[in-house]
This record gives sequence, structure tokens and C-alpha cells, in this order.
Amino acid sequence: MSLSAVEREILETMFLNGNPINATQITSMGNNQEDSITVIEPLVKLARMGYVNSLLEDMYMITKEGKKALGIQLITKEEAKKIMAYTPHDKAFNFHVNADTSLHMHAHSLQDFANKLVRIDLKTIEYHMCKGEFENWFKCLGDQELTKKAVIIKERKITGEKLQRLFHDIVTQRCQELMKLIEEQSTV
Repeated sequence: MSLSAVEREILETMFLNGNPINATQITSMGNNQEDSITVIEPLVKLARMGYVNSLLEDMYMITKEGKKALGIQLITKEEAKKIMAYTPHDKAFNFHVNADTSLHMHAHSLQDFANKLVRIDLKTIEYHMCKGEFENWFKCLGDQELTKKAVIIKERKITGEKLQRLFHDIVTQRCQELMKLIEEQSTV
């Protein structure tokens, strides 16, 4: 079943957030700045479709099926290890101020990338986001989920401190998810 534009935006917003979220938060994070009442009906429909779980106190969370509807597949422990692995210098992310000026700062792993995001300025993040360089690097790492999140952020034209905070949170959260997947499957 295909999603309406509003349903897709709700799923994308929940996907970006990564934590339980209520209708008001969905409205404030999305592109469509209508009131939260107009979000309730599509949320209920998404829950019936199995794309969203309705939690206590009007909180909602995207499900694995919801992620699949956005084109995101589950990954294995081996894939998680690859994504989190150290990359050689020629495959590391090289931060630039612009096309001509390198910061001479490289991220050799996803965790290293998350740590360096808080040390670089907003203009550098905006530059790389606009050029699609973050999504390209995530794709090279094999992380389909982070690639999709970077694309959504770019499409929504988020900038400034909101971009830096959101992007850092998303990458940090993804590192935690991947490490948990690696550790959980190691103890089974």
C-alpha cells in the first residue's frame, strides 16, 4: 500500500527522531506545520498498517515495518561491525570549510565522526550537508539508515544550530544502536 505525502512525512519525522514522539512533536519537526490534530488521523492509519506503535500517553514509535516502508532494511551483526569499523585514511571523511579549504580534520570511523561533529562550526556542517557529502560517506560505510536520514535532513533544508544538534544526535544514536546490536548478538 502506498503512503500519502502526510503519512510519509510522519514516518520520516519519527524515523529521524528515533525515540517515542507525540503528535505535537511530529508537527513541530515536520515540514508541514499544520496543527497536531491533523496528524492524529494519519497516525492512527499508520498504526493500523503496523508502521507505527502507539505507546502510552499518546506517544508513537516507528516500527521495523515502518522503516521498511521507507526503504530501510534490517542489518546483521557483521554489517554493523563494518559500519562501525576504522576506515583507512583514503576512505576517511575529510572536513572542509568550502571546496578549496580543508580543515585537515578526518573521521576514520562513525564514532570518530560523531565526536568531531561537535568540534566543527555550523558553516562546515551546512557545506557538507548541502553538497550531499555526509550521505555519500554513510553510503560508503554501508549504513543505509544514516544515508536516508541525511537525505531527509537535506530535503527539509534544516540549517544552523538545529542542524548541528539534530545531526549530532542522529549519528550518536546510530552509533549506540549499532554497538548494542553488535553486543547483543555477541552474547546470544
